[in-house]
Parts: sequence; structure tokens; C-alpha cells
Amino acid sequence: MKVSYQWLKEYLDLDVQPRDLAEKIARTSVDINDIYSLSDGLKKIVVGKIIAMKDHPNSDHLHICQVDVGADKPLQIVCGAPNVQVGKKVITALNGARIGGNVKIKRGKIRGEESEGMLCALQEIGFSDSIAPKAYDEGIYFLPDDAKPGDAVFPYLGMDDTIIDTDVTPNRGDMLSIYGNVNDIAAFYGLEPHFKEIPVKENSTTATSDLVKVKIANEKEAPTYKLRVIKGVKIADSPLWLQIRLWNSGIRPINNVVDVTNYILLKYGQPLHSYDYDKLPGHDFGVRHAHEGEKFTTLDGDKQTLKANDLVVTVNDQPVALAGTMGGEGTAVSDTTTTVALEAAIFDPVMVRKQARRLDLHSESSMRFERGINPATVETALDEAAELIKRLAGGEITTGIVTGSEKPAVNKQITLSLKKVNAVLGTSLSMAEVVDTFKRLHFGYQISGDDQLVVTVPARRWDIFIAADLYEEIARIYGYDKLPATLPVMTRNRGGLTPRQRFIRASRHDLEGMGLTQAISYSLTTVKRAKQFQIDPLAEPMKLDFPMSTDHVATRMSIVSGLLLDIAYNIAHGVDNVALYEEGRVFLPKGGERPEEQEHLAGAITGQLLANDWHHQDRPVDFYQVKGIIERYLHNIGLAGKVTYVADQSRPELHPGRTANILLGNQLIGFLGQVHPKTAKAYKIPETYVFELNLEALIAAPKVADVYHPISKYPAITRDIALLVANDVTNKMVMDVINKKGGAFLKHVHLFDVYSGLHLPKGKKSLAYTLTYQDDHGTLKEEQVNTAFKKVTKALESQLAAEIR
Repeated sequence: MKVSYQWLKEYLDLDVQPRDLAEKIARTSVDINDIYSLSDGLKKIVVGKIIAMKDHPNSDHLHICQVDVGADKPLQIVCGAPNVQVGKKVITALNGARIGGNVKIKRGKIRGEESEGMLCALQEIGFSDSIAPKAYDEGIYFLPDDAKPGDAVFPYLGMDDTIIDTDVTPNRGDMLSIYGNVNDIAAFYGLEPHFKEIPVKENSTTATSDLVKVKIANEKEAPTYKLRVIKGVKIADSPLWLQIRLWNSGIRPINNVVDVTNYILLKYGQPLHSYDYDKLPGHDFGVRHAHEGEKFTTLDGDKQTLKANDLVVTVNDQPVALAGTMGGEGTAVSDTTTTVALEAAIFDPVMVRKQARRLDLHSESSMRFERGINPATVETALDEAAELIKRLAGGEITTGIVTGSEKPAVNKQITLSLKKVNAVLGTSLSMAEVVDTFKRLHFGYQISGDDQLVVTVPARRWDIFIAADLYEEIARIYGYDKLPATLPVMTRNRGGLTPRQRFIRASRHDLEGMGLTQAISYSLTTVKRAKQFQIDPLAEPMKLDFPMSTDHVATRMSIVSGLLLDIAYNIAHGVDNVALYEEGRVFLPKGGERPEEQEHLAGAITGQLLANDWHHQDRPVDFYQVKGIIERYLHNIGLAGKVTYVADQSRPELHPGRTANILLGNQLIGFLGQVHPKTAKAYKIPETYVFELNLEALIAAPKVADVYHPISKYPAITRDIALLVANDVTNKMVMDVINKKGGAFLKHVHLFDVYSGLHLPKGKKSLAYTLTYQDDHGTLKEEQVNTAFKKVTKALESQLAAEIR
């Protein structure tokens, strides 16, 4: 909230500089975003009076003005504003002045005529379009008639005021008003606030109840709802003092009725809404849920389609406002309004927040309704607003208030123990010092014995519920900087990673060592992407009730889809060789309100793993390179069970001929394969290979500890064998036979050649292997190797119908 220092001084006898006050607020109450004056950086901008004007001889829109700036003679200034008039007091930037945007004004000639300064609009001296009055959007601003030529313009426009921009936390909704800020500041400076309430004077014989009726069906939706009616008003611009209050608080002045409602909102934190009584579709007010698909046009001209969870104010069951959020275009106060129906209410904060968020209609009113409203000042704010409207717009206030519902202002009583207060804060405060805190806060209290204190918390501090809240009040009023500094008492434990943390960290190191780069993608995605690339496919993902955007509506059940978006981003920016991995959680709905969270490890590779150079030829990544990465990783983590790769054609996002499930024993722990060309096209990526592993299963699986084996000092013997086998015989089948029949001295089997084509029978292929034999305890004899090799050869011929070439 933008808090005016001069407005605070109306209610407090402050003897402290604005920046010191802001520092105190930051240490005691809420954070500070900024401290500034609208005049910061501006100079030599004064009041000028236009005493003569003529058309520019060389332009059809420029005027040559003679401007009195309190000097010996008037200045000649060329001005192009369409509303420039003789006799008006205007904002004048002199030669050498600095205006908004740090622009320097210099004496010069404009189309041959000398100009000694500039006549300014509010926007040209730093006002934003959002706060400058609309009436002056196309021209210069006119100062009040009593402005003295030559004086600085800043006091006339409130630009000499210091604005303290506070960052109010959700629990301190009371600080979204001058009333709340004054009470808080008074407490930590020990001051007495002197609020000037304006009593209402009803001067009409007409009863309000004869003009409007209110019926609230569900008081939870509108705990408080009150109406007043003011007849015979005349819409005009607000007086300058009121406009200054508003634009210094970041609100644009509109007219004398709307401006009063915004003024009261800032003063008491109580949103009000004014209706043009004659535009209402009837006179029976109510509050209800919107009908599904109901249409409503808001004040900003946007047509909204409402849902059944939205809350609306109705008249004769027709919506006239989105409760707590924004009024309707059809009943807005305009220049023709003569009778105003004035509403003060408290609406359900949760419903207001959901509605404002869904419709993206966050306003000053909705922000306050969401954080809470002081029930003790609802009627006070309504009466003061009605009286101010009567004073500024004329008319008569009808007799009485029509009340549809009313939430009583209830004070809370909380019992404190002085001993517990000091134990929690680490202080040695006396009962008198604690009591002084509550005196400053204007909280009631009653001492009971030497240790007990019963505190009565007024309704204006609805954020206080329990004793711990009062501990905080004592600490901040006493001074956080005065609390003793002590180190926390704790046992000394040796730090370290858990086995799970070590496993995950080792997994990351392994993949980074194999050339992959870590990526981090969103845990939320679209429903379609959430269903893709699952290890063990499920029906539907978990969906958010209130997603941030249409791209983040469901929890991911696989990591691969996020990596493919990263691949697409890199490809779009000219990076063709991308190798990414991600370790993170997926969320699997297994019944109940919360999903099952699993750690997964996934990778996506496109292009080449190794860059081209003089001794490496182009070699795009393929299925076997990715399989090799997985095999090396699984070997490094030391799985005790047997890992197998089984061809799979059931995954629609992957190429049916280049996909395999990864099994640990009979347990599915992951998959690898090429992204299906159709899926790749949808992601706008080239040929890409992916994998995903269930880390939960790998963490739980039995491991084999690393055991040191000395390198054998005895020589190894190798044998090469080439086989002619049927095309449906796989490498795994051959390897299984060789390893089973190879004997105790067979150390390693390596496939070094695969050939099919010319010079081979149809339906046949040639596989060539190197078998390595070695004895760790002695030198092998030729006969031992030959015997073992013959057993392998015979087994291949008999079991796989292989022909030895």
C-alpha cells in the first residue's frame, strides 16, 4: 500500500523524518518496497498564468503564449496543447528545468518562434497514465485559481509529500488502510491517534427501507451487507485535496462519488461500491452464486462468462456486481447520476480470491476482501462516505441503513503467562513492561496474579488468535533489535549424506561423466504430455483445481516429455547436438488425495555425442550408444540381479522397432528407445533417443559391493569364431550359449563383426566373436583352451543350428 506521510500526520503528532519512519515500519510491521516523492528528480517547475495567447504563424496547431511566472516580465512559450486557455494557471517548466524521465528543458525556437520553457501535462512531470485524471489526457493540467505565479507547483499537487510504499503480508490485512497504519505506528512510538470521524447527517424524510430491500440467503457468503441511499447528487470533479489523496495512493480520480468510495477504502480498508439507483433493474438486493455460463459485463467493459462458484450481487435476481471484485458497467455512476445506492459489505474471502484469480480481476477491493475486513468499522465507513458524498456532490441522505446481514465485532480474550513470554522471547521483561506493550496497542488487559495476564484483542486485529501471536506483538513493539542474541542449543551430530542421497548423487555423477548435461524441467505439464513415456502406463494424471496456465494443469508421470521440450528449445536456437538427463520426481495417482511420488532418472539425446574432428567420423547417436550408457550406469551401481533388455512394441510414443523394456529379474525398471517420428514431429525435434529408469526400484534392489581383484600376471589366450546363423537368432542368444559352455577360464566375449547380404544364403547373417580365456593362478595350456572352445562350438551348432565359418 502507498502510505502518504502527510495523511499520517493528520492523525498522529509525528516528529520523525519519513525515511526514519519507513525504516521503523520495516523493522516492526511490514516490509518496505520504496520511499519516494513525486517531485524526486524534478526542478525549476513553477506555477504560470497564461495572460495572452495567439496562433503560431507557421503551424495550424501551435500557440504562442505569454506566461506570467512571477518574474519582471512574462515568458514566451510555444505550446501545442489543444486545451490551452488565457487566464488559466498551468504547470510551467523554465529554462534549465528537469521534468519526468530526466528530460532537460532548454530555451529554443519552435518553427521560427522563440520558446523559453514548456507548459506541461501531469504525465510530463512524472505522473503515470494510471493515476492522471482522464479529463486531462489530451492536454495540459490546470492548477487551482489561488495558485500564485512563480511558486513551485509541488505543494499544489501534493508532490512534496513522501510516499512509503509498504509490502503488506497476507496476515496483516489491517495494514491496508491508513487507520491500521496509524494504530500500528502509534503503538511503537507511544503516540495517541486522533481520528476525525465525520458524523452522518440524515436530512431527508424518505426512509432508505422504502427505496431498497436486502435479503441475504446465505450469511457465510456475505457476513455483513449494508446499504444507504443519497438522493439529488450532482456528479462533478472532486476537490483537489481529495484527488491528491487518491493519486498519491496510486488511484486515478474519477468523480466526486467514486472518489469518496476510494478515499474511504484507503482510510478504513473498507471497500464500498456505488450504484446508479435509477439504472438498477429493481430495488431488491441479494447475494448468490452465479449460474453456470451466466454473462456479465464489468466496469472495464469486459464481458465475463461466470461459473457456479462465482459470487454476485443481484438486484431482482439480476447480477449488478461481482461480489468483492468489480461492479457492473450497466449500473455504474456516470455524469447523469442523481441518486446513489451505496454498499458496504464483507464477503467470503476465499470465494473472492478464487473469483478474482480465475477472472484475472485483482483490484484494490478484492485485495482487501481476501485479507480480511474490520467488522467494527463497516458502518462507520458507510456513514462517513455518505456524508462526504453529500458535502461534495450535494443531495440528501435518506433516513436509516438497510441491513441484510451483520457480522458482530467480537473481541478475543487470550491468556498469557509472563514466565512463558520471557521463555519464548529470551527476555527478562517485567509485568509492567508487558502491560505497557498492550497499552500502546490499545488492547484491553487484566492482570491475574503475579504471572497471568488476560489480553482483550480488538476486532481490528483479526490476525491475532493465540498466545504465540501476542508473543510476536510484544517482541516487535519491544524491538526485535533489543532481543538478546543467543546461539541455538543443539547436539553435535556428524553430518553426512544418507545412503539414498549418496545413490542419487552418484547417479548424477555417472551420467555427467558419460557426457550428459543435467536439466531441470517443470513438474507440471499438460494432460497429454503427462500420459506420454510412462514406465508403467496409468490411466489419468493428477490435475490441479487452479492451474497457473493451460501448460501446467497436471502432474507429470514421466520426465522424458519435459526433456523433449528442452531438446526442442535447443534445436530452435541452433544447437543440434544435445545430450540431457534429469533426476527428479514423478507423481503417480494410486488412489487417495495424494499421488505416489517416485524418483526417476531419464535422458534424451539427439545429434552426436562426440564432436567431429580429424580422427572421428560423423556418428549420430543410435540405440546401441544409449543402451551402452544405461549398461555402464547399471554396472556402476552394482546391481546384484540380472538385467535384461526385451524388445517392446506397445509404447505409442516410441519407434516400435527400436524400443526395449529394461527388466531387473522379472521387474520392469525402465525403457529406452527412439522417439516415434510422429511424436518427434509434434515436439519439433529430429531423431532423438530417450530412456527412463525407476530409481526407487534401483535403490531398493540388492547390490554387490565393489571387491578388489588383482590383475592376473598370467597371459590371456584368445579365440575368434565366425558363425552363420538365421536372421532371427539374436546376439543375446549367442552370448548366453557361449557364457554357459565357455568354462571357468572364459573371461570375456566380444562381438566384433556383423554381416548380412551378398555371398550369404537368404535368411542368414554372420556374427563374429572374440573369446578371451585367462587363469588367475597359472598359465593356461593350449589343450585346456581348445577343449573349452570345442564345447562352445558344439553347443552353438546343436542349439542354434550355427555353421562355423
